[in-house]
Amino acid sequence: MSRLDKLKERLLSRPKDFTFDEMVSLLNKLGYQERKLGKTSGSRMAFFRLESQSIIRIHKPHPGNIIKLYVIDMLIEVLRKEYLL
Repeated sequence: MSRLDKLKERLLSRPKDFTFDEMVSLLNKLGYQERKLGKTSGSRMAFFRLESQSIIRIHKPHPGNIIKLYVIDMLIEVLRKEYLL
Protein backbone atom coordinates (compact mmCIF):
# COMPACT_ATOMS: atom_id res chain seq x y z
CA MET A 1 0.00 0.00 0.00
CA SER A 2 1.47 3.38 -1.02
CA ARG A 3 1.85 6.40 1.26
CA LEU A 4 -0.99 8.09 -0.66
CA ASP A 5 -3.30 5.13 -0.06
CA LYS A 6 -2.40 5.11 3.64
CA LEU A 7 -3.14 8.84 3.95
CA LYS A 8 -6.49 8.43 2.15
CA GLU A 9 -7.45 5.52 4.39
CA ARG A 10 -6.43 7.46 7.50
CA LEU A 11 -8.44 10.53 6.43
CA LEU A 12 -11.53 8.42 5.75
CA SER A 13 -11.30 6.91 9.24
CA ARG A 14 -11.84 10.45 10.61
CA PRO A 15 -9.07 10.23 13.25
CA LYS A 16 -8.96 12.69 16.13
CA ASP A 17 -5.21 13.12 15.64
CA PHE A 18 -4.94 13.88 11.89
CA THR A 19 -2.19 16.49 11.59
CA PHE A 20 -1.91 19.53 9.39
CA ASP A 21 1.32 18.11 7.93
CA GLU A 22 -0.49 14.90 6.93
CA MET A 23 -3.21 16.97 5.26
CA VAL A 24 -0.67 19.04 3.31
CA SER A 25 1.13 15.87 2.21
CA LEU A 26 -2.14 14.28 1.07
CA LEU A 27 -3.23 17.35 -0.86
CA ASN A 28 0.19 17.69 -2.53
CA LYS A 29 0.10 14.04 -3.61
CA LEU A 30 -3.39 14.62 -5.09
CA GLY A 31 -2.16 17.55 -7.19
CA TYR A 32 -3.06 20.50 -4.96
CA GLN A 33 -0.56 23.32 -4.50
CA GLU A 34 -0.50 25.86 -1.71
CA ARG A 35 -1.51 29.36 -2.83
CA LYS A 36 -0.24 32.37 -0.97
CA LEU A 37 -3.10 34.70 -0.09
CA GLY A 38 -0.92 37.73 0.60
CA LYS A 39 1.24 38.91 3.42
CA THR A 40 -1.76 39.57 5.67
CA SER A 41 -3.24 36.08 5.27
CA GLY A 42 -1.94 34.82 8.63
CA SER A 43 -3.25 31.32 9.28
CA ARG A 44 -5.64 31.30 6.31
CA MET A 45 -4.43 28.94 3.60
CA ALA A 46 -5.65 27.92 0.18
CA PHE A 47 -4.80 24.84 -1.86
CA PHE A 48 -5.45 24.94 -5.61
CA ARG A 49 -5.72 22.05 -8.07
CA LEU A 50 -5.07 23.23 -11.62
CA GLU A 51 -6.70 20.25 -13.38
CA SER A 52 -10.14 20.88 -11.90
CA GLN A 53 -9.75 24.52 -10.82
CA SER A 54 -10.69 23.37 -7.31
CA ILE A 55 -9.76 25.48 -4.28
CA ILE A 56 -9.72 24.25 -0.69
CA ARG A 57 -9.55 27.02 1.93
CA ILE A 58 -8.73 26.26 5.54
CA HIS A 59 -7.28 27.84 8.64
CA LYS A 60 -3.99 26.41 9.83
CA PRO A 61 -4.53 25.05 13.33
CA HIS A 62 -2.73 26.81 16.15
CA PRO A 63 -1.21 26.56 18.62
CA GLY A 64 -1.29 22.79 17.91
CA ASN A 65 -1.00 20.86 14.65
CA ILE A 66 -4.18 18.72 14.85
CA ILE A 67 -6.93 19.28 12.26
CA LYS A 68 -10.46 19.75 13.63
CA LEU A 69 -13.07 17.11 12.77
CA TYR A 70 -15.21 19.56 10.74
CA VAL A 71 -12.17 20.26 8.52
CA ILE A 72 -11.66 16.52 7.99
CA ASP A 73 -15.33 16.16 7.01
CA MET A 74 -15.03 19.10 4.59
CA LEU A 75 -11.89 17.59 3.02
CA ILE A 76 -13.59 14.22 2.57
CA GLU A 77 -16.59 15.90 0.91
CA VAL A 78 -14.49 18.01 -1.48
CA LEU A 79 -12.15 15.17 -2.42
CA ARG A 80 -15.08 12.83 -3.08
CA LYS A 81 -16.68 15.43 -5.36
CA GLU A 82 -13.36 15.60 -7.23
CA TYR A 83 -13.34 11.76 -7.45
CA LEU A 84 -10.02 11.65 -5.62
CA LEU A 85 -11.25 9.44 -2.76
